[in-house]
Amino acid sequence: MITPTGPDPIDVAVGTRIRVQRRHMKISQDELAQVLGLTFQQVQKYERGTNRVSASMLVRIAAKLQTTVGSLVGEDVVAEQDVAMLTALSTPGAIDLLRAYGQATPKARKAILNVAKALVEPDDTADVA
Repeated sequence: MITPTGPDPIDVAVGTRIRVQRRHMKISQDELAQVLGLTFQQVQKYERGTNRVSASMLVRIAAKLQTTVGSLVGEDVVAEQDVAMLTALSTPGAIDLLRAYGQATPKARKAILNVAKALVEPDDTADVA
């Protein structure tokens, strides 16, 4: 369902959880779509929350992604997960970066973190005109 301001936030959160789990399992949208008898565009719409996932489809998606429906709808999450965290994890490359970070030595983790922060923080040393 699309509200006057866009997709329903619940549908967006469910879609984000689907995307995060799919990427964690290293399954492409196309592969998931094939198993479900859908087009990859439909999977894309589910993941963006623009199309609502039916209960029967949610069960099939959960089975393919080796998770539970409760997990995809946020029922078995300790405290409702931050949509911001789920959105960050669904950013292209985020899961790969997290995997690399987890495999790095403590010294390398510190370096990765410093580089990442330097890339997103404003440069305080820039010349002021």
